[in-house]
Amino acid sequence: MNKITPLSELAEFIGKSALSMNDVAARRAAVGGIASRLGNRPMHRKATDMLGTVLALSARTRRMVQPRVGIDLDVFQPDGRRAIKISLGAPV
Repeated sequence: MNKITPLSELAEFIGKSALSMNDVAARRAAVGGIASRLGNRPMHRKATDMLGTVLALSARTRRMVQPRVGIDLDVFQPDGRRAIKISLGAPV
């Protein structure tokens, strides 16, 4: 049975990243390259980002001013006995 499974592929995996090299200078160069690519990215915001933020804040504000509610959930077995009772929060 010569079937290749994802688990066998993972077991035979050999890391080819520059971060896994034994040469310290090569590892430092790889880390420096990653850091420089991450640090030089300007933040470009679009109007859709601003609209999404405004909608999220208004929804949060609308939920905050609504009155708190409590939820009681009773689940019964077919024979009528209580199977579970859950109470989530109580009205203030």
